[in-house]
Amino acid sequence: MITGFIGLGIMGSRMAANLLARRYKVIVHNRSQAKAGPLLEEGALWAASPAEVARQVDVVFTMLSTPKAVHQVALGEQGFLGHMREEAIWVDCSTVNPSFSRHMATQAAERKVRFLDAPVAGTKGPAATGELLFFVGGDPADVDACRPLFYAMGRKVIHVGGHGMGTSLKMVFNLLLGEAMLAFSEAIALGQSLDIPRGQLLDLLVGSAVAAPFIADKRAKIESGDYETDFPLQWMHKDLQLASQTAYEAGASAPAVNVAKEIYALAARSGWAEKDFSAIYQFLLDSGSASACAHK
Repeated sequence: MITGFIGLGIMGSRMAANLLARRYKVIVHNRSQAKAGPLLEEGALWAASPAEVARQVDVVFTMLSTPKAVHQVALGEQGFLGHMREEAIWVDCSTVNPSFSRHMATQAAERKVRFLDAPVAGTKGPAATGELLFFVGGDPADVDACRPLFYAMGRKVIHVGGHGMGTSLKMVFNLLLGEAMLAFSEAIALGQSLDIPRGQLLDLLVGSAVAAPFIADKRAKIESGDYETDFPLQWMHKDLQLASQTAYEAGASAPAVNVAKEIYALAARSGWAEKDFSAIYQFLLDSGSASACAHK
């Protein structure tokens, strides 16, 4: 099975590398060719455009930042969707909203292309080691056809239902992720303002019943102040915005996500956009310190 991979950022580059490691033929494209360099050294082939990828492969994977980026790569000038072979499969691993996934499924079907929405759970570590979780929406036969590819890049495939259901679960997942990180950061910042040493707070709270398990992986970043990016804060803001939009479309009440997304927006505008989303702690701490100074 010849595979195309479009989008070679933090996640996509590592996912494509795992396909290569499993001896799949992989044709890659990225807005910046420089990011493809390590993959080309490992045997990937370069395509000058998304359309060129599509003409050569059986399956196209996309891992892109926003719905707008996915739409442009699929349907814009030199977009791939109009050049795919009949009955080829497009797997979109981007984190987008469910209504957008369903729209892309319709666009694909009109061109006799099969479609799966398959966003992933996991950051760059699991992406590198092939331990991602895939949340998949689409036809069961198409999921089965792609299952070997999924397991080349991940450890578990969860078929949630029809088109848009993979991205539906990803909305729920990232809502919890973003709000949990924010709540923990707010608690630690408050504790410090009350003169409880940060180390004591972390020792007590990390691994306790009141902290999400993933927080343990963020402790070193909080202690060192080095927010090397596993998952950029700006994309957490984007995902919470999509979760808010999805809640509106579904008629669901989600007041906390609207507050959380605006706090991440403030952090992004304050210079933390490209840092790991755990930098929300530093943003809250700095904001509190500035406020305290202003009241002295």
